[in-house]
Amino acid sequence: MKPKVVIVGRPNVGKSSLVNRLVGRRVTVVEEQRGVTRDRKTVEVEWRGIAFDLIDTGGWLAVGDELEDKVSRQADLALDEATLILLVVDTNVGVMDEDMEAARWVLRKGKPVLLVANKVDDEQHMSAIWEFFSLGAGEPFPVSALHGRGSGDLLDRIVDLISTEEDEVVTGEDIDDGALNVAIVGRPNVGKSTLFNQLIGEERAVVHDMPGTTRDAVDTVVDTPEGLIRFIDTAGMRKRARTEAGLETYSVLRSLQALDRADIALLVIDATAGATGQDQRLAERISAAGCPSIIILNKWELVETEERPIVLAGVADKLAFLGDAPVIKTTALSGKGMHRILPALNIAAADYVKRISTGTLNRAIRDLQVKHPAPTGRIRYAVQGAVEPPTFTLFASGKISSTYLRYVERSLRERFDLGTTPLRIRVRVD
Repeated sequence: MKPKVVIVGRPNVGKSSLVNRLVGRRVTVVEEQRGVTRDRKTVEVEWRGIAFDLIDTGGWLAVGDELEDKVSRQADLALDEATLILLVVDTNVGVMDEDMEAARWVLRKGKPVLLVANKVDDEQHMSAIWEFFSLGAGEPFPVSALHGRGSGDLLDRIVDLISTEEDEVVTGEDIDDGALNVAIVGRPNVGKSTLFNQLIGEERAVVHDMPGTTRDAVDTVVDTPEGLIRFIDTAGMRKRARTEAGLETYSVLRSLQALDRADIALLVIDATAGATGQDQRLAERISAAGCPSIIILNKWELVETEERPIVLAGVADKLAFLGDAPVIKTTALSGKGMHRILPALNIAAADYVKRISTGTLNRAIRDLQVKHPAPTGRIRYAVQGAVEPPTFTLFASGKISSTYLRYVERSLRERFDLGTTPLRIRVRVD
């Protein structure tokens, strides 16, 4: 297990900016407003050949509404797993009551704590760090997350604290765990985070009845009978006209990046609303990413019996270009239908990496041409050049029409039991 370094502190002290600085790229959403980070987000960092998990949290709130209480609970759960806690404070405003409460909360955990004094942009701000001794969390470590001042020294200090001679150190070579990447995508408020929590078996993502609760992609690796699966909970993607500049734009970008690195996408649709135009656009994004898809019709129990055939027909019509993607009916809140998801993922994953020998493939090409010869050109032979998704190159004597290529794809899919995984077929004319 890699060491876990958890970043906490009251809201708006620059925790997410510090994460971005330590990682060396923008992996979290940063905005000058209180409470942007809500879920726990884990990113892998390597420094001096040592790898560790850096966990960004929504911080700690002394009092708040139901949603803010859940945010604080997420941070508390992260601290229980921490190897080292970074308590971040803001030197521009000095010690606040919330800083004192956060320090007491952190120190009660009995874990090693490193007090990080952020926003020390120059030497003139150095004198401001000393008042933070009153927190009882040790000597403040000055940094400027915005300008990078002290970030390398901070990484050195973190590595020194998390690695001892007795500990087994995890290096960057051990980071690739071979897990299947499954992105959970959909419009806001369709139940993605509730589904995510059911799949991983713990309350990891913040669930609240408010569109846009999830602001960032959250990864969790789960050990299942089918092997390791990394579930990626993403922010809901709305129409561009309804996406606010700044914060929400970055949230959508994070979701699209999660989709690009996914092996399989779970497209979650609110069954009570049916497939919408926005669901259709999200499905197009999945198709462009080239990964298999599984459609999750959530909140199915809330759909009246006589309306269910209409909902299914709408999904088949609007999402027809996803092919025969399996449709699973669930109610994530109660857990009904959830048991069907893991077997469907297992089948999709196997099809995604299926490889067919050249001899077997060419016998199939010969048979399908005997059954229905191409109106123009002839396929001389074929090879499979890649997997993820299965990719075939056809060497032909002339141009092959798109209609005939669809016939070839359908025939190969049926012959080799390729299910609903995307196929890529390329033609080279001799």
